[in-house]
Amino acid sequence: MNDPRIEKLAFNLINYSCELKQGEKILIENIGNEVPLSRALIREAYKVGAIPYLTIKNPELERVLLEQCKEEQVKDMARYELARMKDMDAYIGIRSGDNVSEKASVPSDKMKIYMSLFSKPVHSEQRVEHTRWCVMRYPTHSMAQLSNTPTEYFEDFYFNVCNLDYKKMSKAMDPLVKLMESTDKVRITGKGTDLTFSIKGLPAIKCDGKMNIPDGEVFTAPVKDSVNGVISYNCPAVYQGVTFENICLEFKDGKIIKATSNDTERINEIFDTDEAARYVGEFAIGVNPFIETPMKDTLFDEKIRGSIHFTPGSCYDECPNGNKSSIHWDLVFIQRPEYGGGEIWFDDKLIRKDGLFVPEELQGLNPDNLK
Repeated sequence: MNDPRIEKLAFNLINYSCELKQGEKILIENIGNEVPLSRALIREAYKVGAIPYLTIKNPELERVLLEQCKEEQVKDMARYELARMKDMDAYIGIRSGDNVSEKASVPSDKMKIYMSLFSKPVHSEQRVEHTRWCVMRYPTHSMAQLSNTPTEYFEDFYFNVCNLDYKKMSKAMDPLVKLMESTDKVRITGKGTDLTFSIKGLPAIKCDGKMNIPDGEVFTAPVKDSVNGVISYNCPAVYQGVTFENICLEFKDGKIIKATSNDTERINEIFDTDEAARYVGEFAIGVNPFIETPMKDTLFDEKIRGSIHFTPGSCYDECPNGNKSSIHWDLVFIQRPEYGGGEIWFDDKLIRKDGLFVPEELQGLNPDNLK
C-alpha cells in the first residue's frame, strides 16, 4: 500500500522543486536504500513524460572505499559520474543511512581527496551549476534517534516539514529579501553573542523548496572584512563525522581570530584548511515553522525557526563576497527564549526578537502564519 505522504512528496519534488518537463532526463541518486520514495519519484517522472535514471549507493561501503582511496581512483570515479551528470537536466539526491558518523574513520587526507577530486567536479561544478537539483534526507531510525523522538512520531514530523506549502512560504519571503538587499549594518545578539557586520550590496536569496527539502531560509553573505565580535553557537554541528559542541568564534575585521569548542584543537585544524576557511561565506535566517530543535543534520538544523546560521568558508556563486574555500560549514545559533533569546537588527532597526519577526511586513514568516 502506498503512503499518500510519500506520493505527495514525490509529486512536489518532480513538479515544484525540479519543474520536470516531458523529454527531460533526471538522475535519482539514493544514498541508502529507501525504496518507497525512489519508486514514487520514478513513477512521477514517467507521469510528466520525463526519463528517470537511478543510482543506489551504500554509505557503509562508500566509507570502506574511501578509507584507502587513491587520487587516480577518485579521478576515475569522478570522470565516470561526471559524464552521466552532464547528460542530466535534473537531479534529486536522497540521503539516508543508519549512522551519522559512518565516515568518521576516513582519514582527513583521504576525505580531502574525495571532496576536491570527486565532490567538487561532479556536484559543486556540474550538478549545482548545470541541473535543476534538489537534495533531501529521508526518515530513518538513526534520524529519529538524533532528534530524541520515536520513529513513528519522527516520520509525522518529517512529512509535516517536507510537505509544507513552500509556495506560500516563498511569497512570505519576498519582503525579507527586499529588506535585506537594502540593508547595510547587521547586528546579532544573544547569549554569549554580540556580532556586527555589513551585507551592503550583496543579494538575498530565497530557499523555498526548490533545491533542498526541507527548506526555509533566506541567505546572503557578509562583506568579507566587516565581521567583528563574538558568536556562541548553541547547536551541535557535525563535520566529516565528528560532532562539535559549544563552538565559540571571535572575529576581527572578518577573520576568525579565536575558535573554541569541545575539541578546540580539531576545530582549529578545520579552520586552518585554507586561508578563506577563517572568513565567512554565508549569513542566513531560518524560518521553517515545524523545525524547532537541532538533530545534528545540517539540512534540518539550518532551517530551524528562530535561528540564524553564520557559515565559515566558501560563499555561494549566487551571493559572491569574494571568499572561496574548500569548506562551507553551516553553524547554527537559535535565538528563541528557551535557547537564551536574541535579536536581529538591520541598520539599528529591530527585525526579529526571540525568534519572532517584529515589522508588520515580515510577520507572514512567523510560525503561526506558515503552518
